[in-house]
Amino acid sequence: MRWTGGGRSLIGMAIGIWLLLAAPGALAGTPGEVMVGEPLREAQMNGIAGAGAKLSSFRGKPLLINVWASWCGPCREEMGSLERLARRYNGREFTVIGISTDDDPVAAAAFLRKSGVSFANYIDHRLVLENMLGANRLPLTLLIDADGRVIKKIAGSRNWDSPEAVNLITQAFRLKKP
Repeated sequence: MRWTGGGRSLIGMAIGIWLLLAAPGALAGTPGEVMVGEPLREAQMNGIAGAGAKLSSFRGKPLLINVWASWCGPCREEMGSLERLARRYNGREFTVIGISTDDDPVAAAAFLRKSGVSFANYIDHRLVLENMLGANRLPLTLLIDADGRVIKKIAGSRNWDSPEAVNLITQAFRLKKP
């Protein structure tokens, strides 16, 4: 069998499709996503059970952002460990905030009340934050440096107050070991 130019392009297309399917997260993103190493853009955040805030108001100290939804099982599972982490550090070395992607702010607020979460949480009404942060899977946790640059994006549920997670956070933020 002889290959012609058309056959080569068909093989090239097949290889390209295979690569996309083999590594779906490699090229997948959200519209306007800020990548690791880039600074977050300004965004107004609406508070769920408290006041709203601008994203830039958290500059000057490292920031851990957890993107979640009340209907997301893994998000619900990790919320207790995020609360313990936030209480342990109490905003001294870094701040913990949550961003809900719920369409229903009442459901988000009810979940926070039931879970006893005390750190600040905001709701993303128009997908601005969800897209900017790259939250095409939940939960998603981002580590942001004091200048507002994304250091790390971690998809999936974690035990955030475990020694491994605390070590990851302290290394990323260049903090003293606890």
